[in-house]
Amino acid sequence: MEKIPILKMGPFLLVTIQVDLYDRLALNLEADLIKTISDTNAKGVLIDISVVSIVDSFMGRIIGNIASMSKILDAETVVVGMQPAVAITLIELGLPLTGVHTALNVERGMDLLRSKVNLDEYNNQDDDEESTDDQRDH
Repeated sequence: MEKIPILKMGPFLLVTIQVDLYDRLALNLEADLIKTISDTNAKGVLIDISVVSIVDSFMGRIIGNIASMSKILDAETVVVGMQPAVAITLIELGLPLTGVHTALNVERGMDLLRSKVNLDEYNNQDDDEESTDDQRDH
C-alpha cells in the first residue's frame, strides 16, 4: 500500500505530498501523521501540497482535521505550495481551513512555524532529556 512519507526535522514534521490523494491514502496520512506527532512530540507540521492539482471537499476536511488534531497535541500546522486553482476551489466549496496556516513555499512555511512555536521550551526539553541520558550513562 502506498504511504506518504513523514520526515522529522528537529521539532517539526515535513510532509510532501507528491500524488493526488485518494480517500484511503488521505485517511492513512491523517492517522500516521497524528501518531507521529504524538510519538515524537513534534511542535509543528508543514504540509507541502505544491504538486496537488485537485483538492475536493473530503481532502479539504482531512487537512482541517489534521490541523485541529495537531493543535490538540500542541503542534501548529502550515500548508505550503497551494496552487491558485486549489485555493479557489477550497473557497468555492466553503472550506475555510480553520486553524490551518498557509505560506507560499517551504522556506516561508518553516519561518512561520518557527515564529508560531516557542522553540526555547522545546530546546530546554531536549537538554533535560540529554542530561537524564548522561546521568544514566555514569
